[in-house]
Amino acid sequence: MTFKYSVTLPISGGDKLRRFREWADTHLPELSYSLPQQTPIKTETMTIRLLCLEDRARILQTLAATPFS
Repeated sequence: MTFKYSVTLPISGGDKLRRFREWADTHLPELSYSLPQQTPIKTETMTIRLLCLEDRARILQTLAATPFS
């Protein structure tokens, strides 16, 4: 798969990758995405690679309704 598109999300604190995976599995289980291998705790954002622009819109709409915990 080629993940040509991306979305940068505001997320702070530790365990960003785990928290995103849990959120995506709960709210968007059919979503295909690629995460970075690691993210520093100090960063306030995370970039997620996606297959299509429609996935980006779905993430942003779902995130507006149900933010990360």
